[in-house]
Amino acid sequence: MAYSGSKKFSKKVGNKTVRYGAKGYSIAPGTSKGDSYCARSAGQMKKHPKAAANPNSPLRLSRKKWKCSGKKSRRS
Repeated sequence: MAYSGSKKFSKKVGNKTVRYGAKGYSIAPGTSKGDSYCARSAGQMKKHPKAAANPNSPLRLSRKKWKCSGKKSRRS
């Protein structure tokens, strides 16, 4: 059975749809909120090397939306 949970974003990757992001929360790159997210998710990248290696994992797609560069979120 296919997953049909409510997520904010979805991306079609080949035959598979990747859903990620919490519904109801805003993304604010380049802010202290963004820096906090990037620092937290950098720890997740270390903890889950398989997800960190996959460019289409929800973790990597979320970091891309937040414009994370290491532990910092950049404005543009």
